[in-house]
Parts: sequence; structure tokens; C-alpha cells
Amino acid sequence: MSAPSPVRRRTRARELALQFLYALELRGAAALEELEVFMDHHTKGGPDPKGREEVAAYAKEICLGVHEHRPEIDAWIEAIAENWRLARMAAVDRNVLRLATFELLHKPDVPYKVVINEAIDIAKRYSTAQSGAFVNGILDRTWVLVERGRATSAGAPPPPPGEAEVRAVRRRPADETDPAHAPGGSAAAAVAPAPIPRPGPRRPRP
Repeated sequence: MSAPSPVRRRTRARELALQFLYALELRGAAALEELEVFMDHHTKGGPDPKGREEVAAYAKEICLGVHEHRPEIDAWIEAIAENWRLARMAAVDRNVLRLATFELLHKPDVPYKVVINEAIDIAKRYSTAQSGAFVNGILDRTWVLVERGRATSAGAPPPPPGEAEVRAVRRRPADETDPAHAPGGSAAAAVAPAPIPRPGPRRPRP
């Protein structure tokens, strides 16, 4: 049996991070004491020892990063998810958005398309049929604003102040300085103004 590819390892790391973030939300910061044990248990065995280490290391990086930056990450999500406070979202959707937003903000070396596509796939797999579109709408808008913010600030840009700011950005005419509207710009920018779909009914935890 061949070893999983590096891309597949990152996918597995994100799935494990989602599971742990769900537990972290339920149990609070005390759950962090079990992070090492959790990752060791869920990555042991198999024909790919190097891959096991990479999966565990990246999953832990996501979990710790989301925990450290959670106020900032939650502010981003709530500013963009119009009329959807975090508490009203399905728990899986909420934590998929958190892990992907962390990557968009703090892992610029990871292609944004990979982050968004992975989040969509994970949301479809572990949440509702509508969750993929819901996650896609929020992350597409997040990426557009993150890229615009990086052009004027060092490091991760601060979250937008709220819905009014997001609406103002959407109404701004396209120009050549906006990477989302420049020739050859991203497909994500083209769909950013579309309404964010409503997620479906909640499902049991992953």
C-alpha cells in the first residue's frame, strides 16, 4: 500500500482538527490538555510513519491557532455572515469556518483555493447538504477582504467592523487595484456578492 500524498495528509489533519475543535468548544480550554493524546490515538498505525507525524503536527497547529486567535476569527465570521450569529450556526459549520478562517488569515503559504475547497468538502461530509454552499459563501468573502487588507497592513489584517463595512466593500466599483476584479482575478471574487445560503438542519457531531 502506497503512503498517502502530502495533500491527503493535510485533509486528514483538517478532519482531526475539526473533531478536536468540536470537543474544545464543548469542554473549554481544559480539553487542550488532551490534544497530544487525541492526535496520537487518531494517527497511530498505518504504513506512513512520516505522514502520521505531519498529520498530527498540522492538526495541532490548527487547533492551537484557532484557540489563540478565536476572538479575531469569530469577529471575522460574524462580520461576514450577515444575520447569522455564531451561536445560531450548526456546530460543525461553525468550527469548519473557524479552522479555514485561521488558515486564510495566518497560513498565507497555503493556497486559498485549497483552504476553501477543503472546508467545503469537510462541511458536506460532516454537516448538512446545504453546509457546503454556506461555508463557501462566507469563506469566499473572507478571502477577498483578507487579500485587500494584506495590501495595506503587515501580517493578518484586522476583522472588518461589521455588516455595514462588508456591504460598503461589495458596493465599491471594481478597479484594477482590486485583485478580486483585476483581469484574471479569482473566481471567488465573482461570486462574493451572492447571498450566503442558509444552512440546513443540524446533524450529530462528527
